[in-house]
Formats: sequence, C-alpha cells, structure tokens
Amino acid sequence: MELDKLSNFSEWYQTVLFDAGIMDIRYPIKGMPVYMPWGFQSIENMFALLEKKLNETGHQKMLFPVAIPETTFSKETEHIKGFEDEVLWITHGGLTPLEERLVLRPTSETAMYPMFALWARSHADLPLMIYQTTCVYRHETKATRPLIRGREVYWNEAHTSHATFEEASKNVEEAVRIYSEFFKELCLPFRIFKRPEFDKFAGAVYTYAFDTVMPDGRSLQVGTAHNLGDNFARAYDVKYSTESGESKYAYQASYGVSMRAFAAVISIHGDKKGLKLPFTLSPIQIVFVPIYSKENMHAVDEKLRPIYESLKRTYRCTYDGSDKRPGDKFYFWELKGVPLRIEAGMRDLSENKVTLVDRNGTKKVIMIAELEKEIPLAVEAYHKKLYEDAMAFFNKHQFSANTIKELREIMDETRGMVRVGWCGDLACAEELDKLDVGKILGYEKDNEKERACIICGKKGKEVVISKSY
Repeated sequence: MELDKLSNFSEWYQTVLFDAGIMDIRYPIKGMPVYMPWGFQSIENMFALLEKKLNETGHQKMLFPVAIPETTFSKETEHIKGFEDEVLWITHGGLTPLEERLVLRPTSETAMYPMFALWARSHADLPLMIYQTTCVYRHETKATRPLIRGREVYWNEAHTSHATFEEASKNVEEAVRIYSEFFKELCLPFRIFKRPEFDKFAGAVYTYAFDTVMPDGRSLQVGTAHNLGDNFARAYDVKYSTESGESKYAYQASYGVSMRAFAAVISIHGDKKGLKLPFTLSPIQIVFVPIYSKENMHAVDEKLRPIYESLKRTYRCTYDGSDKRPGDKFYFWELKGVPLRIEAGMRDLSENKVTLVDRNGTKKVIMIAELEKEIPLAVEAYHKKLYEDAMAFFNKHQFSANTIKELREIMDETRGMVRVGWCGDLACAEELDKLDVGKILGYEKDNEKERACIICGKKGKEVVISKSY
C-alpha cells in the first residue's frame, strides 16, 4: 500500500477500505456500499462491545420495523422539519400506490414511541430502556464517503422513557459515561460538546456530541446523546400513571453511535501498511506465521500448530500455513490490521521459543511456556501505544484564536479544533459559515468560560469550531 494518510488522506482512506477488505462501494446505489467479511465482522465486534455496556446498565435489545407511516412520522413537527429533506419514501406496493406513504426510518423515535405509549402505562413500567443495532436511511444529497456519510447507515441507537426530566437528564449523563468508556476502548480521543440550539437534534431539548479529529484535520462526530424532554411524549401520547393515579407525560432520551466510529478507528490508527485494529475489534486477533524451509515444513507445523490449537480456545486465531514467503504473509496480515503475530522457525521452536510481534512493530522473543501470561501484557501495551499516538495527534490539533485572521491561518495550515468566543447570536454563526473558517461544534461540556465573540466582539462564551465532515 505505502500511502501516506497525512499527505493524501482521501486516497489513503479509499485504498485501505478496498485493499483491506472493509467494503466495496461499487454497488449501483450511491451511498449504499457492500460490507465485506473483514469489515462487517469488525463492525459487528465493535457494536458487540457497545451492546455489552448497554446490557450491563439495564438496556434491552429489540428490533423495530424499518417503515414508519407518514401520519405517525409527522406528529412531532420539529422532528419532521429537521428531517424532511433527508427522507426516503415508500410510495407503492407493487404497481399500486399506497393509501399512505411510508418513511424508511431516518432515526427511530417516531417508530418506537407509539409503542412506548402502549408499554409504559404506569410508574412501575419506568424507566423503559431499549436499543437496537440496525440500519437507518437518509437521502444524503452531499458527497457521500464510505462509513462517514451515506444513505444507508448501520448504527446502534438507544431510547429511554422516564418519570421526570431530572431522571431523563441523569440517563443522558449515563449515556455520556458509557460512550466515553466505549471510545476509550477503541483508543479514540474525543471531546464532548453541547451542540448550539441551531444544530441540536430535531425535537430535543439539548444534544451532546462526541467529536474526534481525523488525519486531514477535520472533525468527525462519532456519537450523540439527546435529552428529548417531553416533546415526543406529548406528540405520541406517552403517558404514565403516578402512584397517586395522576396521568403525566414521560420524559425521554435517545443516543446513538454509528459506523462512523469504525471510520475513526480506521483513519486515526492506520498507517502506510494499512489498518491497525484494536484487539477487541479485529476478526482475527492473533495470526500464527510458521517460518518454513523446504526440509522442515512438517517439523515446524508439528511444534507450532499445538500452540495455535491451545490459544484459539481463548482468542480469535488463524494459522497461515500457505506457501507464500514470510514477508508476503506479514504484509497481508499487517494490511488487515491484525494486532498480534506469532512467528517461529525450526531454530526457535527447538529452543521452545517464538517471536511475538504487535501491529505497532514491537517484537519480543518469548518462551512458549510464558505465552499465556505474555499475550495479555502485549495486548495492553499495544492498546496503550495506539491511544498515546492517537492522543498525540489529537492534542497537536487543538488551538485557540482571538481573531478571524488567526483562525484562518490555523485552518489554512493545519486545521483541527479551535477555541473561540461566540455571543450566541445566530447571525454571527452564519457569518462564520460565510467566511468558510469552520462550523461551531458547540460548548465543551462543563465549560462555562466567558470569551468575547470572534465576530462582533460582544460578551459571549467559549465554543469550539472546526472544519468537519
């Protein structure tokens, strides 16, 4: 491969997606790629990690229909206004026009909450916390980019109902905690922003978003959490009876992580050789590469295969006994991003040794008897290096600017996330857009620092802006 992602990220990204077997974008509908086995299994492993965290905190997995009746979808007016340009419609059943158009879900609030109204009738039924891992559909009119922006989006979305606004707010904070742990396990750096009013989720009281920095200096939103208040409950009549028998509207929250998180994993950790996958995500965690000569192939296999058979009971392993040269095998599995490689020839095996190599290039000769103890240590060191390297790049792309001139210089030279002041006036946000120096990501969570607006100079608060996907 040998492409530099920092000098030409777009070409590097497209190449690694295809060469590493992540996806094939040649399907004849724009923005709807085919997920190849290596890519899809990696994404499934990623979502399994998130689902485990949701299960541990009382969420239950469900699956809802993909189609939503137009009348149902249209009940929350702010929501449909926010999505009306992105909706894909089902209009016919065979050759017969439908009596009512159906929406391919762009997100699932409007599909789920009519059912919530049937399920959560009493205070004893709350909180109701469910999630699904599925696809949503949006008529994306901007340039599509695999895993980042498309028309079919594979994601995990959670939805909850609560008795009070305070309980819904507490649940949003819990979602923020879950996502923070999740992204750290993917070795991804991030900052959490409260989106400005004009950019919050349609129908929400407020929205938190997780943003990271990609190799080209642009920010990428990898997760969101929304406090919906009782807006959707009022639209869909989601009520419950209190202990005293009073009928009240529920308060709700929703939060989601899409395949964008995997795009960030690919982009931030990858290098000239290809992918670098976190150990928990990789379809194959350890590859065994026997070093053969013509005379000792069977002898090497006799000693190395039993080690492979033993470790595959604990880890996802494969044994590359092909007749390719060792260098070609190394190249192939490094392109795939396999975290650990165990290699050994007859000389090492006769001394009861193997060489353990991680995808960062760290090598260590280990006694076979010590392998079970050494592998967890190698995984820990591998993840530590992934995270440290990612954080180093992330921190180099954090800036501050007091003037448009300073801001423009940053965006022209390196890009990244830039702290500036904003008065909160929409006109000043629109002026920033016109100047093409980035968009407001929002107020950093728990930061109330005052700062003069970079546009009008009036008193304001500190926000972060970025060129973003």
